[in-house]
Amino acid sequence: MDPRLRVAVFKFTGCAGCQMELIRLGDDLLKLLEKIDFNYWYMVKRENIEGFYDISLIEGSVSTPREIEELKEIRENSRVLVAFGDCAIGGCIPSIKDWLPEREVEGRVYEDPSHIRSIKVRGIGEYVDVDHYLPGCPPHKDTILDLLKALILGVKPRLRSRPVCVECKLKEIPCLITMYGKPCMGPVTHGGCGAICPSHGRPCEGCYGPMSDPNPKSLAMTFKELGLSDADIVRKFRKYAGLMPEFREEAGLP
Repeated sequence: MDPRLRVAVFKFTGCAGCQMELIRLGDDLLKLLEKIDFNYWYMVKRENIEGFYDISLIEGSVSTPREIEELKEIRENSRVLVAFGDCAIGGCIPSIKDWLPEREVEGRVYEDPSHIRSIKVRGIGEYVDVDHYLPGCPPHKDTILDLLKALILGVKPRLRSRPVCVECKLKEIPCLITMYGKPCMGPVTHGGCGAICPSHGRPCEGCYGPMSDPNPKSLAMTFKELGLSDADIVRKFRKYAGLMPEFREEAGLP
């Protein structure tokens, strides 16, 4: 009997970028295959095995009734369920459509939307219990590797909880807000990207979702002082994580 952990990767409503980042592990991924076996990974494998999995990685948000049923079935057949990326955690970019009536969104995309069975976008935690959340759009490959190593060893993953601002400090990047007056989301955004955008002089857009215990109200006030309109500020908080509890008020939800 194969002693390796049985791993499955599933895609819901998303761009497949998280799976691409998993593939980017390269040689490290090949080494992991000594301890895990991808029983199900439709994007990569021709032959896939359905059944019980030790670890299931769910990429993408839920946007159809069919996905709800599939997700619940996966949960029943998984020992550990991971929300793989920000779409699976809180909807991310696909959740932008939630700010419009569903019929209007469908009409913009499909000439005949009568056959479409779409619902408001939600993270998978809306419908099933999630064991681990792996933030990022996509999660950094090093973070993915840390998670898989921890699950192989049977220990609790130690995922980064610091804001992007800490990563800027570590790389000696001047604060884009205080130095240049740029509306950067770094103070409230979960770290792990290595401050990619600030490294190139671009303000953080918030693609890793809210950090633990952020202070979005204070940042919104700072944006106001920088000259952003109320509508601009709302859009900043809606772009990646408007449905997350931490950003609801600033994103315009009651």
